[in-house]
Amino acid sequence: MTQSITNWISGARAETTSGQQLPVYNPATGAVTGQVQLSAQQDVDAAVSSAKAAFPAWSNLSPLRRSRVLNKFLALLNDHRDDLARMITAEHGKVFTDAQGEVMRGIEIVEFACGAPQLLKTDFTDQVSTNIDNWTLRQPLGVVTGITPFNFPVMVPMWMFPVALATGNTFVLKPSPLDPSPSLFIAELLKQAGLPDGVFNVVQGDKDAVNALIEHPDVQAVSFVGSTPIANHIYETGARHGKRVQALGGAKNHLVVMPDADIDQVVDALIGAAYGSAGERCMAISVAVFVGDDAAEKVMPKLIERTRELKVLNGTNLEAEMGPIVTRAALERITGYIDQGVQEGAKLLVDGRNFNGQTAGEGCGDGFWLGGTLFDNVTPDMRIYKEEIFGPVLTCLRVKDFAEAVDLINAHEFGNGVSLYTRDGHIAREFGRRIQVGMVGINVPIPVPMAWHGFGGWKKSLFGDMHAYGEEGVRFYTKQKSIMQRWPQAIAKGAEFAMPTSH
Repeated sequence: MTQSITNWISGARAETTSGQQLPVYNPATGAVTGQVQLSAQQDVDAAVSSAKAAFPAWSNLSPLRRSRVLNKFLALLNDHRDDLARMITAEHGKVFTDAQGEVMRGIEIVEFACGAPQLLKTDFTDQVSTNIDNWTLRQPLGVVTGITPFNFPVMVPMWMFPVALATGNTFVLKPSPLDPSPSLFIAELLKQAGLPDGVFNVVQGDKDAVNALIEHPDVQAVSFVGSTPIANHIYETGARHGKRVQALGGAKNHLVVMPDADIDQVVDALIGAAYGSAGERCMAISVAVFVGDDAAEKVMPKLIERTRELKVLNGTNLEAEMGPIVTRAALERITGYIDQGVQEGAKLLVDGRNFNGQTAGEGCGDGFWLGGTLFDNVTPDMRIYKEEIFGPVLTCLRVKDFAEAVDLINAHEFGNGVSLYTRDGHIAREFGRRIQVGMVGINVPIPVPMAWHGFGGWKKSLFGDMHAYGEEGVRFYTKQKSIMQRWPQAIAKGAEFAMPTSH
């Protein structure tokens, strides 16, 4: 019997009113494991109404008391992190160890958010003018929402709601319908931690639920992670409705290999960053840029061998290095890009379309399987270079020198993440300063910032002014208020018509 995945409103599971649902699959086997209910406008209204009603009391609590709830939630997360990881593997397909890593990166954001009393400290100036003091407050916005993707059903929501709750907001989460179970488990853990009913709500659904949230008059801010076209739509629609919006979009992340790079480190980096999580990461490396033919000639034989030897298995197998693709539709889209690359003249060195899912484990014959795929002789005009494939497809380009590599990356419409492998400190410094990308790794393949720094790209990888989590997240979920104060006994008689000054 398959499970029915509902909303979470006012501290309890809530059936939707639409009567519509979508199947949830185990990508490794192709079997239907659940049905996720889809929300109608009145379901979204109920969730937002619940959050709005809970806001005054929650926002009026001291940051310390809010932090205590988050600390209890943190303890529960640590107790149940493998339970969450198993849910991720069952519905997304990524290997269990990768799912464990996802949960831990989410936990780190919660740890950061537990510092709410420190994070909300602001500025004070004594005697800013004669007998006048001036200080600032950072106050919560109200009801805020997070619209999150399938590829990180635990970590990406935790980029959002812990900081939002810590700063005094109430939250409505709209998770992906492809892997929705972790959202309800998180809601249950928050309730166990003592979070008041209505402070955190979950609305399951598709684009209808998304549109209802971003247009709702009581939603003050929208945080989104997903593809660039949808990020752009959410940014424009949310802004038109007067909301603060942070919309993280697509990526095409390059790894530049300098001639002096450590070849074994490069191969390890490319294999893990291109094929980990089946390439379904916005920070996955999908382009290798070799500076000079010498670097390529040293790397390519090892890269071909390692790609062919990838352990593509059911994610529950602890020996697995890569699991299945999340859905059959995604599999067909990715294989379509591989077909396109061949037609455009790229050299297909390893063809993942030949992978037989029956070798991935018992019962996996009907799963959504694709092996690691490797292209060489790719050029910047090809679609497989220009567009985000979001699958286990690595494309390789050659450039003559460092300057050409920088120009190539800076010309791309995306600017999410990038990496450089070199032993030259000067080259590394120049790369970090000149590259027009939001997150840069030097001998680090996936430079996802830690919880206190903040995540976000440039160009068409981010719509909005502030990055996710870290101090940028605190600013996103709060508004500044400046207060100037003078007491009656210090007030001189007579009206003042000039602006206060420091004199």
